[in-house]
Amino acid sequence: EVQLVESGGGLVQAGGSLRLSCAGTGFTFDDYAVGWIRQAPGKERETVSCITTTDGSIYYRDAVKGRFTISSDKAKNTVFLQMNSLKPEDSAVYYCTALPTYWVEAGCLGVKYYGQGTQVTVSA
Repeated sequence: EVQLVESGGGLVQAGGSLRLSCAGTGFTFDDYAVGWIRQAPGKERETVSCITTTDGSIYYRDAVKGRFTISSDKAKNTVFLQMNSLKPEDSAVYYCTALPTYWVEAGCLGVKYYGQGTQVTVSA
């Protein structure tokens, strides 16, 4: 059974940083790419970033490029999202996801599994 467990959310002031972690069990990075989506109240879910270790492909949505960095620790089956220069509009519940590795460059499509989510709140 695939499980994704997020940690690292919290409250931070604008301009601050947070690091999210996602620990995966029941699969390996050879099986799936791992990424993040977010959903703010009253808004649709949106892809943030994803990564696959099979060929090193990484995707970022335009709004987070240059501020967020995704990385992975294959030995620990864990993915990290370093979020710097946070803005109030980054506030959302962030969900870890697992998806087919070949969908990374297309925008992290075809998500098959979701974690429970972790709240990120950025105050102005």
